[in-house]
Amino acid sequence: MTPPTELETADSQTANPIGAAANPAVDLDDVPYDVEMSLFDHLEELRLRIFYSLIAVVLAIVACFWQVKPIVSLLEVPAQGVKFLQLSPGEYFFVSFKVAGYSGLVAASPFILYQVVMFVLPGLTRRERRLVGPLVLGSSVLFFAGLLFAYVALIPAALNFFISYGADVVEQLWSIDRYFEFVLLLLFSTGLAFQIPILQLLLGLLGIVNSEQMLKGWRYVLLGAAVLGAVLTPSTDPVTQSLLAGAVLFLYFGGILMVKAIGR
Repeated sequence: MTPPTELETADSQTANPIGAAANPAVDLDDVPYDVEMSLFDHLEELRLRIFYSLIAVVLAIVACFWQVKPIVSLLEVPAQGVKFLQLSPGEYFFVSFKVAGYSGLVAASPFILYQVVMFVLPGLTRRERRLVGPLVLGSSVLFFAGLLFAYVALIPAALNFFISYGADVVEQLWSIDRYFEFVLLLLFSTGLAFQIPILQLLLGLLGIVNSEQMLKGWRYVLLGAAVLGAVLTPSTDPVTQSLLAGAVLFLYFGGILMVKAIGR
């Protein structure tokens, strides 16, 4: 019987953390936890994770549709003094579905993230596992912070601009469908824009860009923030675009500090 080669020994230690622990040359932080699974098993697990996520989204949407009136009333608060009109039959009914759909996605997003993490976690090393939790938590916190920032600052600023601009000329009678299209798009675009620091951390951890390179490109980021503010905001008023661009710049420089804090 021939003795195992060095390659076979290294493979067995990588697949077996206990064997790797016996060899001081192998870093346990780089040892994957993956269990041997066939392609069919991986696809089956992926199917189950997607199925569980869809069930959660459907249940959340149904629950939000059941309580859609309080949600609609909450989203109408920034437009105080404006009268909403239903300009076509069933307009409010379809708006209710739209509001329930967006709200259900937000409510089910923590469970969806949990399913994504549970699917990829077995194949990660110990070092990578220690990074997943903070990144997922930070992404969730920043997304909801973006929603709060849009609700408290961006939407009222934009609405006040539009209301005051034509207050002495036209009466403020708005289509409820157009209003909620404006509000929901602004909420979600701001939540996505708040993911910039997470993207910076991922680029820094992967060694693609370091903090010094990010800082040197501040002029391009300034231009990009102005463009992003114009693209992501569904309105054309300068107040909303300036606020969102300023928030993007603040997040970008905050991301640089976090990348520098991890030594990149």
